[in-house]
Amino acid sequence: MSDPQDSRPRRKTRLPASYYNAISLTGAALAGLSVVLILFLFALEHFSDGHTSPYVGIIAFVILPGFLILGLALGAIGVLRQQRRRRLGLPTTQRLPRIDLNDPTHLRATFLVGGGFLLFLALTAFGSYQAYEYTESDQFCGTTCHTVMKPEYTAFNASPHQRVGCVKCHIGSGAEWYVRSKLSGAYQVYSVLFDKYSRPIETPIRNLRPSRDTCEQCHWPEHFTGEKLVSFDYYGREEGNTHWSLKLAMKVGGGGAGGAHAHGIHWHTANQVTYVATDHKRLDIPWVKFTGQDGSEKVYRSVESDLSDEQLAALEPREMDCIDCHNRPTHHYNPPSRVVNRDIANGLIAQDLPGIKNLLVDLMEAEYQTEDEALQAIAEGVHAFYTEGHPEVAVARTGDIETAITRAQLLFRTNIFPEMKVNWREFPDHIGHLTTPGCFRCHDGLHQTEEGEVLSRDCDLCHTILSQTRKSGEEFTSLASVEYVHPEDIGDEWKTTNCNECHGE
Repeated sequence: MSDPQDSRPRRKTRLPASYYNAISLTGAALAGLSVVLILFLFALEHFSDGHTSPYVGIIAFVILPGFLILGLALGAIGVLRQQRRRRLGLPTTQRLPRIDLNDPTHLRATFLVGGGFLLFLALTAFGSYQAYEYTESDQFCGTTCHTVMKPEYTAFNASPHQRVGCVKCHIGSGAEWYVRSKLSGAYQVYSVLFDKYSRPIETPIRNLRPSRDTCEQCHWPEHFTGEKLVSFDYYGREEGNTHWSLKLAMKVGGGGAGGAHAHGIHWHTANQVTYVATDHKRLDIPWVKFTGQDGSEKVYRSVESDLSDEQLAALEPREMDCIDCHNRPTHHYNPPSRVVNRDIANGLIAQDLPGIKNLLVDLMEAEYQTEDEALQAIAEGVHAFYTEGHPEVAVARTGDIETAITRAQLLFRTNIFPEMKVNWREFPDHIGHLTTPGCFRCHDGLHQTEEGEVLSRDCDLCHTILSQTRKSGEEFTSLASVEYVHPEDIGDEWKTTNCNECHGE
């Protein structure tokens, strides 16, 4: 029997007859709508000056492309189905089915199919968005999938930015960086599945988004001003845990907004400073250039660097921003000496336990293969020290000793991760200059121009010492500035030797 539709007069068409069927045309409509919406959202993102939600890219680059692919697939299925039916000699449909909305049956079917499709579209979009939100959540990043991120997640939860959210800093707003993060994440998933990741996982310094797009959305350095009082408490590594302290006026300064001249530490953010580093941690900086607002330039080169002009030119220059000093704003791994000092100062570890500072620091700095091994070694080491060396203290101060053990184990768990080889040595903090070169990477007194102008290493550039309590118990105070005296008698050695050369390890 012949197909009755074959007897109908055929109109001239632009595409092969097999393209004209309900399935293909539905797919084409779905794909076309997806393309229009993607272009609209892309234009919205482009002209919004970066102030749209960081999740705009979800719809434009995750959900809608899914529907685009579905529409194209439906179109292909419809064409293949028509061609197959023709080869088998079966009737083919070259015209759309007729829908008569005056017919109650057609009307109900139309509303049922159309309503179902719209509901499916809405539920799919909502489900995709919810799934995406969860995969971008702090919990997912730190625990569900990225178990190798335990050090970063632990440090994040103990940081001042714990309530900010990973994506706010690592991705920020805009579709471009969202796509970059997903491409990078695809390789990270592969690395985790096949155990290809490094230990420790290196900080993606080269791929980080500029701080002007992330940090400065909350912190505006141009409006920083004045000075900030900072107190530091230290305890000696001798038996008596001798206390000494410093009070500093940190010259936070500002970037020049509101009529004030750029000054203080944040002078660097208001002026164009470019540098090159020879290592990926940016610890060795042989070349620095300052460009003034009038276009004048000053180039400072380290007198200890033997790099030629050609070798320097081959290195990638970087314009200094917040992250060059605040390089561990969230995932911060403290050296044991710092956190033990802090706990003693806060009364969490008894200062009068003999040798407690030196003991805990040594136990925490030792090399371990696993966290469990470290925690057990800390407990056994403290017990052995007092049982063998101070038996009377071991009996009389059991509570204080157990508290010290508990605190040391907590400090270890939140700062040192043996399985991933993560600690303060692998991830230096450039703020300050005690355990890492920090400020002295440039301000070491060795960087100078061809005319002999030197980048000063004068401490008063960044802070004024208002008060110093020495180990003798004497306190020296002056609003003008107290001359620093090293707690140990090393003469003037501290004036020419960087602090980290002794304290870094």
